[in-house]
Amino acid sequence: MKLHDTLYELAGGEDTFRTLVRRFYAGVAADPVLRAIYPEEDLSGATERLTLFLIQYWGGPQTYSETRGHPRLRLRHQPFAIGRREREAWLGHMTAAVDSLDLAPAVRKALLDYFETASTAMINRPG
Repeated sequence: MKLHDTLYELAGGEDTFRTLVRRFYAGVAADPVLRAIYPEEDLSGATERLTLFLIQYWGGPQTYSETRGHPRLRLRHQPFAIGRREREAWLGHMTAAVDSLDLAPAVRKALLDYFETASTAMINRPG
């Protein structure tokens, strides 16, 4: 490991994040709690947006911002009713997706710590 490696590089780059998000959305597609807050019949748009966001967030190419502007996560999620139940379902699928990858323990921990914090920050409804 070089001192300047990003988590993006340490995790395995674009392929790892594409696999992570594809596995995450496979769980979402079959989850009635989460499916109710994803308006798109086809989840490919959401899959691509999350993939590009995570790649950028963890030190990869800035394609997300170049195509969509600033992430503004809370603002982008405001139209959707996200309570504790939705957050727990989301985090459960994301944790399973992370755990399905062969990641170094420090990389796994960094991802899960971020997803724990970010998913809590998206709660915008009681319950």
